Amino acid sequence: MGQVMSFHPAASRRFLFLQGPPGPFFRLLGAELAQRGAEVFRINLSGGDRYDWRDGAVEYRGRMKNWPLVFDRFLQDRRVTDVVLFGDCRPVHRVALRLAQLRGVHVHVFEEGYIRPDWMTLERDGVNGHSSLERDPEVILAAARWLPPVPQLPPITAQFSRRARDSYWHFHNVFLGRLRFPFYQTHRPGSILLWALGWATRFARAQHRARQAEEVLRSVAGKRYFLFPLQLSGDYQIRAHSPFGTMPMATDYVLESFARHAPEDCVLLVKEHPLDSTLMNWRTFIHRRARKMGLAGRVLHIDGGELPDMARAAQGMVCVNSTSGTLALEVGTPVIVLGDAVYDVPGATYQGLLDQFWQNPGKPDRDLYQAFKRLLHAQCLVRGGLASESAIQILIDSSIDRLLAVNDSGQRAADEAAFGPAVLQAAASQALGTSPSSSR
Repeated sequence: MGQVMSFHPAASRRFLFLQGPPGPFFRLLGAELAQRGAEVFRINLSGGDRYDWRDGAVEYRGRMKNWPLVFDRFLQDRRVTDVVLFGDCRPVHRVALRLAQLRGVHVHVFEEGYIRPDWMTLERDGVNGHSSLERDPEVILAAARWLPPVPQLPPITAQFSRRARDSYWHFHNVFLGRLRFPFYQTHRPGSILLWALGWATRFARAQHRARQAEEVLRSVAGKRYFLFPLQLSGDYQIRAHSPFGTMPMATDYVLESFARHAPEDCVLLVKEHPLDSTLMNWRTFIHRRARKMGLAGRVLHIDGGELPDMARAAQGMVCVNSTSGTLALEVGTPVIVLGDAVYDVPGATYQGLLDQFWQNPGKPDRDLYQAFKRLLHAQCLVRGGLASESAIQILIDSSIDRLLAVNDSGQRAADEAAFGPAVLQAAASQALGTSPSSSR
């Protein structure tokens, strides 16, 4: 014990930004760090990166086979102390993260929030399936006794149109920048042109989808149903942290289990992801599969509605590893996870087989989940979002101190800094079956 996190003057820090979320967040965050005295660098790898952060950035236009040594040389030549990136599974980021670790450079990984809305994720060295977040129920409960509850604050302003606009212009410029960045390959599968067409189609059908969602919700009112929120097939949560590889494959798996083992008076409500811009007709796909499996009328597709309300009324939620699972746990609805999710804590989520879940999903341990939320908030969450000017500013303000806080003694020191030595001592005592006072 006794290690504490030290706060280095910003002037001694040199931050290198790689790819961020579409939009101005990384550029504005870098500007705030520079204003505090840090030196800030940016490497652009695509036309979309250049659109989001043009001034003062370095461009890499070479072949990806040369990227590792170029990146490593940049770290050394600029004496980089910290690397900041969004998502740790992109090929360019996987390479960068490992090389930065070999050089003793701190890596800060942003990602969509583990708990939504109003929060984003910021972790050291990895997120989601690569997160070092504690999942032992006893340690979580012991640590949480020393932590304050997650604050109840006014909701963050969010505008879906803002997020869609930033995404469109980013990928529009990825396409236009192909001559300038001839060897760049996006981490997203599929064609950017088809992606843009998908968004146009989605906007054109918005009112029709809303009417369909209302009809589906009326049809399930008063019925027992399970909820299955779809995820994006291009998301690394599916590609890297699940056994399925694609959402159609995961959907087939869930439907087959439901057909064989779910009570006949239960309905499966499959909710489409609100950001799915593929041209796939999920409604047709799901209804065809349902008919083939003898489930006609028992499997319904919905593209809209309020997920928290659906989760509250559901018998249970089936997730691959979607953060939607935390919305269900928040309202006491049972959740089973089929992939790798940070909130898949024994006692909070169902640990049996999916075939058994339909018959007896049980109830989540609400105290354990609330304890997990406290730990998550202390270690991984930053308040804010990407869907409005105010949300981005709040996100910058809540990220700065965590980015400027460093330690050189590994994860244990980071945990002590986040939770305090007493928390770790209590957790260790719990694991040993002793009291904190007797372990001193």
